[in-house]
Parts: sequence; C-alpha cells; structure tokens
Amino acid sequence: MKKEKILLTGAAGFIGWKVAEKLLENEYRIIGIDDLNNYYDVKLKKWRLSQLKKFKNFSFYKIDIFKKDKVEEIIKEFKPDIIINLAARAGVRYSIENPIIYFKTNVIGVVNLLELAKEYKIKKFILASTSSLYAGQKIPFSEELPVNQPISPYASSKKAAEVTSYTYHYLYGINVTIFRYFTVYGPCGRPDMSIFKFIKLIDEDKTLTVYGDGTQSRDFTFVDDIAEGTIKGIPLTGFQIINLGGNKPYTLNQAISYIEKYIGKNAKILQKPFHKADIKSTWADISKAKKLLGWEPKVNLEEGIKKTVNWYKENKNWLKDIKLNL
Repeated sequence: MKKEKILLTGAAGFIGWKVAEKLLENEYRIIGIDDLNNYYDVKLKKWRLSQLKKFKNFSFYKIDIFKKDKVEEIIKEFKPDIIINLAARAGVRYSIENPIIYFKTNVIGVVNLLELAKEYKIKKFILASTSSLYAGQKIPFSEELPVNQPISPYASSKKAAEVTSYTYHYLYGINVTIFRYFTVYGPCGRPDMSIFKFIKLIDEDKTLTVYGDGTQSRDFTFVDDIAEGTIKGIPLTGFQIINLGGNKPYTLNQAISYIEKYIGKNAKILQKPFHKADIKSTWADISKAKKLLGWEPKVNLEEGIKKTVNWYKENKNWLKDIKLNL
C-alpha cells in the first residue's frame, strides 16, 4: 500500500520529533516544518532535527505556521495527504506573561492550516491538545467532560483550536482527530518541564524548586507511547477527541525519588507556594483510546525515568550547556 505524504508541524519539538521518527521508520514521506523559536534552548531542537535528517524520506523547512503563505508554498509543492499539527506554544506559566504569541500560534496558526486543508482538499487533520483543559474537573478525566473554564491562556488557546477544528470538520468534511496529551516526558524532553529539569539540577547538585509540597500528581506519559498513540489516529474518520495518558498518576515526590535513584544523588529542594494556574492532579481516562485505537501505554514512570536518565548520561557532553527554563 502506498504510504501517505504527511505535513508534520512542530517537527523539531519534543513530541513532533518522536512522531516523525516513528513514521519515517515506517517509510512515510514526512515534510517537517518548525519555526525553531527560542522559548527553550534551541540546541535541543537542533539535536532532534539531526536525528530526523538521517532519513532520506524527510524534508525540513523553517517556517512559522502563523505565516500562511509560507505554509501554502510547501503544500503546493508536496501535496500532502495528511496534516499532523504538533506545532504549538506550550507552557502554562509563560502563557500568562505572553498570551498574544500563544494565540498567534495555537489559534491563528491552526486556522491557517485548516484553511489550507480545505483549499487543497487534505482530508485528514490531527491536532495536539492538552490535559490542561481539565482543570477543576472530576478525575479521572473523560473526554465527555465540559472543558469550558480554562485557567490559563495556554489552555484557552487550545480550547479555541479544538472548537475551530470541529467547525472545519462540520463545514468541509475534514476528518479531525484531537489528542489531549498528559504530561509527556522522555529522552530529549523539554527543559521547561519537571523531569528534564529535575534530572539536570539533581545531577549538577543544584537546588530544584517545587511549587507546593510535591504531593500534586501527574499522569506522566512516556514520549514513545504518546507518539504511537498519535500515529494510530491516522486512519480515524469523523471528529474525535481522545485522551493519551499514562493512566496511573504519580506524585511529583515519587518522580523525584526515581530520578534520585537513577542519577545516584539526593535532590536539594526549595518549596514555593502552589501556582494558581497549575492543576493539583491529572489522570486520563483512556477507555476511548483503548476502544478506538487499541492503544494503552507500555512504559511506567520508573522505567521511563530510567530510560531518560540513561539518555541524559549518554549525551551529557552537550547537555551540560543547555539552559533550563526556571
């Protein structure tokens, strides 16, 4: 069977890189775009790209999805069958300081891609969304819950992207699959997120900051599991919103203890008040993912942290220069 051509945005991002890698291994033709913004250290993005450029079926273009004309040039040239949109401004706290750039990428950027999907008759659109939408809801979080009270500009921009995607499905028959990701971590993860940050700080004998007492829990999900779930969404038709999560919350303290175990050092911890825009706990109901995709996570938190620490140790020669988002 002929493999589809896929326009994958956010190809140098954490999840985008891993999704692209798995698709390339399965001989899909991937056209990757990314604006390589400096929200976090670009050296990580360049390392991920260096891994993808080893594949002959991968092309890369430095483009911002906010610039519709630039994206259109790529679509005209390559005529993709599918758009997987993993380009997004991420990070709850930073969105409070800079809401405009979140709406430019996460809303206008999505509208641009949907308009191009309509114009060029691209019938499949996958969108990355977030568990941050579930703030204040009863756990475990089900896709059927009303998520109409986002508590950060990041979450509200993602909600806007979701409902806009539905509009384009309804009006133009585009098949849309939206994935709500839950606290993704793993090798070459984001340095603004706890697992990467804590590994580096503990290894360097530096103090790490915990907002609250560390009993807040997260449904940590290993990046390979997330990528596999995303790819399983390609054949789905209609409009679907699906949780992809670890299905077993762990406290932040538990995550820190696993890092200490595999780094071989004790953490120095500074506690600060819990942040108003954070969620106390997340837990994905993944029954829909099991039913529609035959998907469930394979990697538990301890195994995932061990893999992540091993990658960190193997790449420490250049990771020592990575700047953390503290």
